[in-house]
Amino acid sequence: MSANARAAAWSAEGTALLLATVEGLTDDELSGPSALPGWTRRHVLAHVASNAEALGRLLHWARTGERTPMYASPERRAADIEEGARRPAPQLRSWARESAEALAAASAELPQRAWSAEVVTAQGRTVTAAEVPWMRAREVCVHAVDLAAGVTFADLPEGFCAALAAEVTARRAARDELPAAGLAGLTPPDLAAYLTGRAVPEGLPKLPPWL
Repeated sequence: MSANARAAAWSAEGTALLLATVEGLTDDELSGPSALPGWTRRHVLAHVASNAEALGRLLHWARTGERTPMYASPERRAADIEEGARRPAPQLRSWARESAEALAAASAELPQRAWSAEVVTAQGRTVTAAEVPWMRAREVCVHAVDLAAGVTFADLPEGFCAALAAEVTARRAARDELPAAGLAGLTPPDLAAYLTGRAVPEGLPKLPPWL
């Protein structure tokens, strides 16, 4: 299986896991706190829905050559999340589901040549469109855990945590943020949780934000 196909599979599995978790919550529970400081589960879901639309804009860019950034600005991105989190619960759930379906359809319909087209992420990185499935897999899988509704890193698709840990390890190593020792004994789920700032195992320091 190619890296693109593997990332697409993780994205689909992560999306299904996240949406199933959300459907298992009552409306009151959806309004409860997430694992992310200052965000309710509504904020997490609005962020995931907005992200699907943003990644869809990157695929449009790759397909047409028309420059369509993920977000108009960081301020607009934050405002969209806040506004989305205030939607009635049925609308918020539908937005998350329908935006995910639209992104999956856009991915399936993207011409093969367009996957090599260059686009720019919200962090300003120039990447090819082939990275979009991985970006989405990372989003839905990690935020399924952030819902704080019973999903852990150990529940994420097989192989995903190892791939995530490898990516974040390289990123943190380049910024000299890794502890000198203590990582070797961690399982891939525990390592992914630590490196992304979701948990701090005993004896290890808290890490700065990874993105």
